[in-house]
Amino acid sequence: MLQTSISERALSRGLLDVLIRAGLIATLVIFCFEIFHPFFDLVVWALILAVTIYPLQVRLRGRLGLSEGHIATLIVLLSIAIILVPAYLLGVAVFESVERAIDVVKDGSLSIPQPAESVASWPLVGQQLYAFWQQAATDLSGLLMKVAPQLKGFSVGLLAKLAGLGTGLLVFVFALIIAGIIMAYGEMGSRSAERIASRIVGPDRGLRIVELCTATIRAVAQGVVGIAFIQMMLIGVAFIVKDIPGAGLLALAVLLLGIMQLPATLITVPVIVYVFATEGTTFATIVFSIYVFVAGLADNVLKPLLLGRGVDVPMPVVLIGALGGMVTGGIIGLFIGPVMLAVGYRLFWLWVDEPAATVEVVTPEPTEALSPAAPPRVS
Repeated sequence: MLQTSISERALSRGLLDVLIRAGLIATLVIFCFEIFHPFFDLVVWALILAVTIYPLQVRLRGRLGLSEGHIATLIVLLSIAIILVPAYLLGVAVFESVERAIDVVKDGSLSIPQPAESVASWPLVGQQLYAFWQQAATDLSGLLMKVAPQLKGFSVGLLAKLAGLGTGLLVFVFALIIAGIIMAYGEMGSRSAERIASRIVGPDRGLRIVELCTATIRAVAQGVVGIAFIQMMLIGVAFIVKDIPGAGLLALAVLLLGIMQLPATLITVPVIVYVFATEGTTFATIVFSIYVFVAGLADNVLKPLLLGRGVDVPMPVVLIGALGGMVTGGIIGLFIGPVMLAVGYRLFWLWVDEPAATVEVVTPEPTEALSPAAPPRVS
């Protein structure tokens, strides 16, 4: 009875120690998460950029013969220049365009041509568009007064988007700098990632999981940014050849929409409408419209070809992960979604393919029945 009481007391004390330790660990984890949370997006972006750009660093290191730190610094400086110079030129162009538009409106020298009669015969929107265009050509000030509340809300939303775009650009530049620091210790970081993965999923699977995550991030970067860049080139060349006003800005908008996984038809369809309205239905406008519309849908063909390239999971898994991550987590979710879904997919099939542990049942060998002892003879 005394031994039972002592063992129960020892068990209770051990359980209490485990609960206290678990509570302290949970408190530490929550505290660390609260401290790290403001920098989560920045660090995740830095890791994505480091994983994506590191193969370029390896190639340059072999050709230039410089150290890891010097190559990473060179890549970061060139990348910042490539990002900031066009961004500065774009900002100056937008500012000058807005300033010029304000001056034109103040001077009253803005004249809108009369719409063609064929606009009214367009299906669905022809009558409304013709009436709106007609009023803009004859009474622009009255039309502006009529739509002033909508323009005010649109302007406030546009300014908020531009401010968010500027903040995102700064975050991207800082993430690029942190990515350069990570790339400077690339080999050490790779070994650390393998050690962490081996500790979580086992030494035999850790290396495969790290390789899968790396390949998925690079495939998404190439499949998303690469496809967006191809679409920008295809559509931008057509805009320049056709002499569309603001062709460069429209091509840049196509690139941004492609990165955000939005259809390029948001740009191409209004441009097609503008071309038909200003130039009429000719052979050149028809060819231009068909080409631009097809180029705006090119991502539907290129995405299955490039998005899952080099990844040891089916392409639909990566595609669903990218789209679902984009919906739930924004641009960062575009990369995190396919990585998590691909890792989960591989771990699931590793578990399925792993042979089940067989339990060997040992049956006792049959023994001869012992005959009962003979009773003693009584003489």
